[in-house]
Amino acid sequence: MPAATQARRFTAVVNPISGGGHAAARWEPVAALLRAAGATVHTEPTRSREHAIGCAKAAAERGDVVVAVGGDGLVRDVVAGAVTGHGTFAVVPAGRGNDLARLLNIPVDPAALADLLLTGSTRDLDVLEVNGVIAPGNVYIGIDSVATRIINAGRGLPALLLYRLAPLRAILSWRAAGYTLTVDGVHSQVRAHTVILANSGAYGHGLRIVPSAKPDDGLLDVMVVGDGPRSKIVSFMNEAKRGTHTDRPEVSVRTAREVAVDADRPIPVCADGDEIATLPARVRVLPGALTVIAP
Repeated sequence: MPAATQARRFTAVVNPISGGGHAAARWEPVAALLRAAGATVHTEPTRSREHAIGCAKAAAERGDVVVAVGGDGLVRDVVAGAVTGHGTFAVVPAGRGNDLARLLNIPVDPAALADLLLTGSTRDLDVLEVNGVIAPGNVYIGIDSVATRIINAGRGLPALLLYRLAPLRAILSWRAAGYTLTVDGVHSQVRAHTVILANSGAYGHGLRIVPSAKPDDGLLDVMVVGDGPRSKIVSFMNEAKRGTHTDRPEVSVRTAREVAVDADRPIPVCADGDEIATLPARVRVLPGALTVIAP
């Protein structure tokens, strides 16, 4: 394995419960390879969301590469610390969804991961800010955010099964909501099943829900899935696996830099696997705010 590029130092922020409690075991062989190559490695198990953000920010400020070892929720928190600390971010996928890692083609083999961390180049990605919370992936408000609540309450089930069953359970009690949208200053009202403000466009354990979204174009993609029979939501999810759902007449997609969202009833505001805000929500893109090591 080649020597570490520019004597990179690493702080790994590890979520002890990610991946059924196996995140630390996923990180240990990678850390051993980094140390064998002469890199300085520090490991910090998380105690809370605030602790993860604080650890990441402090590590970024002292010049360490901040490595998120966990799922998309931990990635979101570590990204927040890396962005505010003006540092470099990396990810070792160790959660249930791992959607950002999958989008970035991050390897899972320990030797390949260590080589990427040591010698990989960096690129700048956009992030979203929703009511002051940083999110690298997507913000979603509607039936999919209700499904996220169900997913997070069912951690004992296999991940793929849970991600496919949760939307079906959410449908049973769901009805379309009246949304008020302000997209780059233009106001509109719509009845819809969900509103998605996408940076990466990928969530739901590998689904490209908003395939047009690009995490480095300085824009967020606004997808609205309009009102219709609940039975159509099931076919929508099936089509989303193939990427053909955007052809449906009730689906619209446009780009923006800032969006405000409200609704006629309380609906969870979720980002990257967790509920992170309440309505009304203000979402804006921060272009190129995240420096990440990726292939």
